[in-house]
Amino acid sequence: MPDLWQDKREAKVKLAQPLAARMRPRKLDEFAGQEHFLGEGGLLRRMLEADQLTSVLFYGPPGTGKTTLAELIAGYTKRHFDRGNAAAVGVKDVRHVLDQARKRLEYEGKRTIFFLDEIHRFNRAQQDVLLGDVERGIVTLIGATTENPFFAVNNALVSRSQIFQFEPLSEDDISGLIKRAITDDKRGFGRLNITIDDAAIAHWATISDGDGRRALSALEIAVLSEQRTGTSQTPDPEPQTTNPIHITLQTAEQSIQQKAIAYDRDGDGHHDAISAYIKSVRGSDPDAAIYWLAKMLHAGEDPMFIARRIAILASEDIGNADPRAISVAASCYEIVHRIGLPEARITLAQATTYLATAPKSNASYAAINQAMTDVKTGRTVPVPRHLRSGAYSGAKQLGNATDYQYAHNSEAGFVDQTYLGVEKTYYEPVDRGYEKRIREYLDWIDSLRQDKQAD
Repeated sequence: MPDLWQDKREAKVKLAQPLAARMRPRKLDEFAGQEHFLGEGGLLRRMLEADQLTSVLFYGPPGTGKTTLAELIAGYTKRHFDRGNAAAVGVKDVRHVLDQARKRLEYEGKRTIFFLDEIHRFNRAQQDVLLGDVERGIVTLIGATTENPFFAVNNALVSRSQIFQFEPLSEDDISGLIKRAITDDKRGFGRLNITIDDAAIAHWATISDGDGRRALSALEIAVLSEQRTGTSQTPDPEPQTTNPIHITLQTAEQSIQQKAIAYDRDGDGHHDAISAYIKSVRGSDPDAAIYWLAKMLHAGEDPMFIARRIAILASEDIGNADPRAISVAASCYEIVHRIGLPEARITLAQATTYLATAPKSNASYAAINQAMTDVKTGRTVPVPRHLRSGAYSGAKQLGNATDYQYAHNSEAGFVDQTYLGVEKTYYEPVDRGYEKRIREYLDWIDSLRQDKQAD
């Protein structure tokens, strides 16, 4: 005979869990997001359908489903599932899991999945403990990390694992999670009389910044704060009343903090944001460049770091197509250094929009790169004798500078003489901005040289 009181007690225990934990999907089809590898035809789905799961590393921001997906995979594959958090377990614990996995495989023929959350917290030596059994297939490792595994995980472990990068959930994904939690009468709030304004859902979908856990926590706070069925801090699985709960935009705003930008100044957030900024300026998109600038400043990036990058890209990406760009960048660097934030954001914005809308050329950048390569790897070109210094006693005896022709003595301001000693073109001006005029000048110089040679 079923123990009805036991069932009710278990239901209460489950409902005491946070909503985000209760609403974790129970099958793959309920999983939200990550269609790029879990959708139809995606690599991970193919691996699961073929029962060919190898060790994997889940990499991405919090609240995107890394832990949930690991648990779903364990159920989908019917493998034994062990889990640990690298912040709480040590080498001894890991060795015990590996020993048990080996025995389980030998005596039961059952394979083991070992889910290790925050694997980046293990140092290199601790990660090495996993290598042998991962390589031999005794255990299937699912490592989860918010850090870039190419920096935070052993190269040997990375090479033995398939890496899946989790993206923040879309606003549609977040909205779907919220609506499912409102209507689910077993794990969510389906037994309560809740109405929620579309504006409230939209606010949570935006402000949670792709973090499903954060959105569900906000919903839970809103419901509990508005609930009028009693003083209990958790919804009763069998509420005695169905007093209506109305969640408005104002309630939604009061139930979630302003989003904090996920930005690690030593990690991906830092590198990816400045990369997007530079590429937006190079791509002549001032709106995108301003957005990435704002994100970096809001996240606490050093404004002098941004000013240094502006100075570099002024020469690297604009160059002589607009020679004023380097002056704008130099002024920006000096002003940011002198006044600091918050006012320096205006100067950075001015320099950003100027550079983004300036004509572009990397001709100077390409020229110095090629010349540096030739100097490093090619035969050293001696200075032609007529270009050598004649400013010391005995220079003329050596023949230095004796045949040098002073360009300003020519009516054209140019004389045809050798300046390098080998035929080589490094600087190729583009037909944009001021470099178009430079190209015309160089073409004119070439015509003078050809005329002299014809004479």
